[in-house]
Amino acid sequence: MLVLSRQKDQTIMIGDNIEITIVDIRGDKVRIGVTAPTQIPVHRKEVYEAIKQENKQAANVTLDDISDIKKK
Repeated sequence: MLVLSRQKDQTIMIGDNIEITIVDIRGDKVRIGVTAPTQIPVHRKEVYEAIKQENKQAANVTLDDISDIKKK
């Protein structure tokens, strides 16, 4: 893991088109802004993990499962 020190209003570049900017620092909270192309999804890790789990569950749905839902 690369660890960088930044102050408020300073930016980190990832490649040529992703910017991470320190927007605010209050106590133990750091607010960051992310500027990235729209085709690159940006999520908090807990949201990303929830999306992965939902996708995994959806991939395990069988035709029988869908038929059962339609019958209800």
